[in-house]
Amino acid sequence: MTTNGYDALPGMDAPELGPTGRPLREFPVPAPLADHGPARIISMCNQKGGVGKTTTSINLAAALAEYGRRVLAVDFDPQGALSAGLGVQNYDVTTIYDLLLNPKLDPHEAIQPTSVEGLDVIPANIDLSAAEVHLVSEVAREQILARVLRRVADDYDLILIDCQPSLGLLTVNALTAAHGVLIPLESEYFALRGVALLKETIDKVQERLNPSLELDGILITMFDSRTLHAREVLERVVDAFDSQVLDTVIRRTVKFPDASVAGTPVTQFAPNHAAAEAYRTLARELVVRGAVA
Repeated sequence: MTTNGYDALPGMDAPELGPTGRPLREFPVPAPLADHGPARIISMCNQKGGVGKTTTSINLAAALAEYGRRVLAVDFDPQGALSAGLGVQNYDVTTIYDLLLNPKLDPHEAIQPTSVEGLDVIPANIDLSAAEVHLVSEVAREQILARVLRRVADDYDLILIDCQPSLGLLTVNALTAAHGVLIPLESEYFALRGVALLKETIDKVQERLNPSLELDGILITMFDSRTLHAREVLERVVDAFDSQVLDTVIRRTVKFPDASVAGTPVTQFAPNHAAAEAYRTLARELVVRGAVA
């Protein structure tokens, strides 16, 4: 018997398949770390807005912190949604914008703790929208964020950069600073169309600025298995990108906006909900894949 390319042994039932068409896998709870740092840096990227970048940044960071990892989330979007979603102040404080423009500032001054033990944030606000204009004449302007994060990397196991929905200079900075890229992708046709352009940008940064940059995975978000369209888009993504598509799939639920309004991760807002468990599963899968320590 064959199911989606997986052979069942004679006399055995075919394996239960997950949304991606692969057999469901159990990812073990990661062992505690004996020590911390230096951090691996992951950029959360997609030039299309509304695909779940910030939601994933918040909840993946919180889930990894639950597993004893020290995580720094960097809000790199002028909308400041990550800062708001984690309930931290982003006005009248030192932000990532200040750190980009003033190399004399100590990045530790911008770091704020959150309600999640082990999870800190460097906030952002609308001021960041002016950064590209100020940085365009700087020498090695694509590497400014990397220089900032290098000064705090030893304090963390993971630095997660929540990028704005654009492929401009700020996103190039994030990709140049990163070791890996995670692409949240809504299971919707127009979201799928932009992946090729994003992949081209990642390849250019890898070739010209950051040879060590890797694609850590494509994460399907806002998935609704009740619709044929969502299932077809997921099937096309798996066909095109194969093992680069993560097994974990994030389903659509009202719990995410509810948690955002409360300024807390869904892992705290509704710790027993399937949405919280989905991000814990994602955290475990990334550890198994080697994207996170």
